[in-house]
Amino acid sequence: MITVEQIALAGVVGAGGAGFPTHIKLSGKADTVVINAAECEPLLHKDKELILHRTEIFVEGLARAMQLVGATRGVVGIKKKYVPVIETLRPKLVSGMEIVLLDDAYPSGDEFILVYESLGRVIPPGGIPLAVGVVVMNVETAYNVAVAPNPVTKKFVSVAGSVEHSGTLCVPLGTSLRECVNAVGGVTIADPAFVVGGAMMGYIETDLSKPVTKTTGGIIVLPQDHFVVQRKRWDWKKTVRVGRTACDQCSFCTELCPRNLLGHPIEPHRAMRSLGFNLSARSDVPGTVFCCECNLCSYCSCPEGLDPKNVCAENKRRLLENKQRWENPPFRPERANQQMINRKTPTTRLIQKIGLAGYPNKAPLDDRQLDVRNVVLPLRQHIGAPCVPVVQTGNIVHVGQLIAERPLTNGKPALGADIHASIAGTITEITQESIRISA
Repeated sequence: MITVEQIALAGVVGAGGAGFPTHIKLSGKADTVVINAAECEPLLHKDKELILHRTEIFVEGLARAMQLVGATRGVVGIKKKYVPVIETLRPKLVSGMEIVLLDDAYPSGDEFILVYESLGRVIPPGGIPLAVGVVVMNVETAYNVAVAPNPVTKKFVSVAGSVEHSGTLCVPLGTSLRECVNAVGGVTIADPAFVVGGAMMGYIETDLSKPVTKTTGGIIVLPQDHFVVQRKRWDWKKTVRVGRTACDQCSFCTELCPRNLLGHPIEPHRAMRSLGFNLSARSDVPGTVFCCECNLCSYCSCPEGLDPKNVCAENKRRLLENKQRWENPPFRPERANQQMINRKTPTTRLIQKIGLAGYPNKAPLDDRQLDVRNVVLPLRQHIGAPCVPVVQTGNIVHVGQLIAERPLTNGKPALGADIHASIAGTITEITQESIRISA
């Protein structure tokens, strides 16, 4: 049986989020493991492709996670519309495992929403799934748990939008974004913009030499004048100026907020109201610390096209910076049963709203092995402290060899995840931020 320590040494982190070290999650005890297969970001499909083409490995990862946390139940939350994936997976599940069918809504992949939709349990504000006896993992994370003790050296990435052929690739960690885009035939428009990580919660990247990391989920190519690109380029001054003058306090941002619908005290309209009292978001709207930053309020809910998400995010940042906490926040878990079913945002509506309806909403797995000659491996691909190199320039390394490890704090490894060579070659550069390997 695999151990938590082996998963730690393999460098497994959350492959679909912020990169929380998986061995920490699996050190707890829970009655249920929930797999997040909702993949609600438009145009991204890597998780569904993984289940479809690596079914047995994925199921093994779920089984291992259940054993480690002592769970008797394993749930795969997946949208009911993905019939071929469901039909492939269902006969491969073993005792204690089941599929829960989800509506095609955004953000069904938020772990708070997923736990409620799958189990009917509401995670309290500021809490984690363990608070209700649950461990949540991404599909690719489960895959990496199954592969352990072999280290994480590859990443599944969907490439979509204005490209020749939308697809999902399996590439060595550290592969450049440019090589990923070229592998699907390259871009089909002049002067493109590149959104990394998803249209809703991703960011614009202008340097395509940047590497794929353990948390890179997708690359979407869009025109410079596309709605998504333009909104992601709003600076803070514009957010404040427009929000301060145009917000009419309709409160749609709050009434359709997924976390508010769970009964959490997050009210984006109050954060917007704070703009009317000064020229920046005040850090005295405590509910903003519970914002999941899904961008639904900014991209879809607001009839004026304002930016409540970034106002909440800035307010949250200042609250955390000032170490302000809301002790015993009001919590209305019954609200989920009263409102959630009637106020979900359909993904089809969202795709139309943000201008992605004209792009192929598929990304089949391409199993080609890319001939990657150089990789750049950041020393921080996870939540926690950057790793410390254990190699030197000029060393020859093989695939899977440890090249950077978690630093020690009081004699114990700090929060983080080890880094391993993703290609065979020579260490050609070591900086404070990364290690370069040349084949």
